[in-house]
Order: sequence, then C-alpha cells, then structure tokens
Amino acid sequence: MPALFSFDGPVWRLLPESLVTTPCEPARAPEGRFHHSGQIAAYASLTAEGAHVAIKRYIADGVKRELVSLKLKSDRVADQRGNKLASIVWQDLRAAGAISPTWAWSDAARDIGAQAMLYSSRSRPDLVHVVVFQPACLRTMG
Repeated sequence: MPALFSFDGPVWRLLPESLVTTPCEPARAPEGRFHHSGQIAAYASLTAEGAHVAIKRYIADGVKRELVSLKLKSDRVADQRGNKLASIVWQDLRAAGAISPTWAWSDAARDIGAQAMLYSSRSRPDLVHVVVFQPACLRTMG
C-alpha cells in the first residue's frame, strides 16, 4: 500500500433523485466494490464525466439520477490508480459466491488509516474514481 497523501478538491456523484438532499451519505447497499461486512463507503469520481461512466452498469434500472458536486478534504488518501486488480468487475465474481478481490485493497487502505482511496476507472483508465471511507470528509459545494 502506497503512502497516504492529502486531497482537497471537487468530486462528483450521480445519485438517485431521492438521495440528492443527502449527497454525503454512504452507499446503502450492504456490499460494493470497496465495502463489505457493514463497512462504510461513499463512491464518487474526480470528474463529472467519470461519475457518468461509473454508473453505466446500473443505468438500465430506470432510476432518475442527478449529478451532485461535492468537496473532498482529507489528509489520508490512498492511491490505487493504475492497479488493474482494484478495477475488475467484482459483481460477477460475487454473484458466483466468491469474495471480491477488490476488498483486499480497500481493507488494506482502511488498515493504514486511509479516509479515502483513489482508483482508476475500469472501462476508462484515464478517469479516476474515489471511495470515501469516512463521509465526514465530504462537504456540499455552494
């Protein structure tokens, strides 16, 4: 796990309209790419375009979503950009009953005190997403 660094900048989430009034809240699903077993995680992207790319798998659900800009301020961010194993399709493995290998990366980041972790987009490696382990680091903008 690389050293932790500071991050102070905008992030974007593409949220269901019903959650737009609480944009800093963590994901409600019991598990995801980087959370399991009751862990907290809020997923976002470093660009608006990235937020749209990140949600592509779920867009067919018909839920209306709204793009929300937030500010992430943290002095303990882990960097997994470029780690192709952190960006695999975890859902298919999980559906087959396997433990998601992506959890090892987020567990390691949590273990060293990371408040968030950057990772590359699976389908667009030029884009960067972030998982926030401590949503108190997120603030609404404007």
